[in-house]
Amino acid sequence: MTSGKKVGFLKGEVINIPNLLSFLRIALVPVFLWFLLEEMFLWAICVLALAGLTDFLDGYLARKLNQTTKLGKMLDPVADRLYIFATLIALSATGYVPWWLALLVVLRDVLMLVSLPILASVGYRSLPVHYLGKAATFALLYSFPLLLMGKLFTEAAFIIVPVAWAFVLWGVALYWWSGFVYLWQLVLLLRLERSNATNVNVSKRGA
Repeated sequence: MTSGKKVGFLKGEVINIPNLLSFLRIALVPVFLWFLLEEMFLWAICVLALAGLTDFLDGYLARKLNQTTKLGKMLDPVADRLYIFATLIALSATGYVPWWLALLVVLRDVLMLVSLPILASVGYRSLPVHYLGKAATFALLYSFPLLLMGKLFTEAAFIIVPVAWAFVLWGVALYWWSGFVYLWQLVLLLRLERSNATNVNVSKRGA
């Protein structure tokens, strides 16, 4: 009976409609990357639009069907990062955006990865998502379709491209800002843990 319940729990945690939509969004990343590298920008925009639709639907259905899971919460930011990296790599490789832009975004996430073992050392897996991080991801994800549309609709490029780059630069700036906020939260957490440990040691000595 226990194993049956466990299997059922795992199915509910992994195999549900919102998570399947998230898996679909992640599975479309290589397709999206291939279209970008082949400079098939219209198809790339279609894939990005489909990914955006699945992103909306999985969140909506998770709340509507009461199927919010830890896995689902993890898959969403992973999918966002993969689309951001795929776009930056492809557009950098084809010369549409400079390599320094891709490196700025990648270096920020490397910095965050380095902080994870420190966070785990005090018993935490993650810190609360900051609104700055959400705003940065929003700006970056919405800048890419605009950049691609600037390549497709050359007559309107003089309007589309500056708007797209405004989103890109604001997105990168907010991305790093949110990273520094995250690191500051980590520093405060470490101070709190150290203070708690000191208080415990003092009470033990007093006892």
